[in-house]
Amino acid sequence: MASALILIDIQMGFEAPVWGARNNPGAETNAGRLLAEWRKWAAPICHIRHVSSEFGSPLVSEGTIFKPEVAPLDHEPIFEKSVNSAFIGTELEDHLTQSSVGDLVICGLTTPHCVSTTTRMAANLGFNVRLAHDACAAFASNAATDWAPTLTAPDPQVIHDTAISHLHGEFCTALATDTILTEGP
Repeated sequence: MASALILIDIQMGFEAPVWGARNNPGAETNAGRLLAEWRKWAAPICHIRHVSSEFGSPLVSEGTIFKPEVAPLDHEPIFEKSVNSAFIGTELEDHLTQSSVGDLVICGLTTPHCVSTTTRMAANLGFNVRLAHDACAAFASNAATDWAPTLTAPDPQVIHDTAISHLHGEFCTALATDTILTEGP
């Protein structure tokens, strides 16, 4: 059975200026490349949408619309969540299990939050995970410094790289999109 492609929160709400600077402006393009190949191979695809319950969040209303590079087709499942993990409060795990999926390729937004949490949980649930590190991105707002106001928030690339380094080897194998496309689903 092929790996399922899990696209996490690649939504218009992440265009809002509140998130600050980001790394990897090509993340959506790489996610779109993965999606196109998964469709070509007729391999399993799952779209994850974050619908925030926080007042003032950009991830409500129009902010929940998927970016055009990864817009789902009518028959592709969408799982909506309001927390960091795509497995909490959704039918994702049941869907994957019922589809006999044991391997996942994960990509999306943001690297240290929903991508990281979903990757960790997927591994803990027994899935083998490949993480497309260049199809993910982090934002400056991902560095909370309100607990230590004298700290300077790290650059989004540092946030991204740190999150990936914490995941690789223990919860997933982090690979470039080109490598994953060469390996196939």
